[in-house]
Amino acid sequence: MNITISNTRNIKIDDILKLYRANGWSAANKPSELYQALMNSHTLISAWREETLVGLGNAISDGHLVVYYPHLLVHPDYQGKGIGQLILQKMQDIYGHFHMQMLTADGKAVDFYKRNGFERAGKTVPMWIYKGDEH
Repeated sequence: MNITISNTRNIKIDDILKLYRANGWSAANKPSELYQALMNSHTLISAWREETLVGLGNAISDGHLVVYYPHLLVHPDYQGKGIGQLILQKMQDIYGHFHMQMLTADGKAVDFYKRNGFERAGKTVPMWIYKGDEH
């Protein structure tokens, strides 16, 4: 399978919404906010099969010490094919030397991130005020 990894921000909102809806992510219910959030991310990495958006990840960062990865998702039809790892590797190319890389994972994503070097952050407890419905 030929997958292209890109840092383009020239992504149509409809393509983004298809990807988020296919994964059942509630952020798709706020299309304008989702699009603006992604476009204003410190880094935005996308995965393409020809003209089809099949994966996406973003990062929020101070640019020097700390990075947070809010979203990494791959279309269900393309999961398990290494696309998430390709996106994460691009993030590591940029942020791998940072003092702290953070994310929130649940479900089967926990094992994915563990396989890719992430671990529970000591005795910390994830906390949030969340407006979604998929958790």
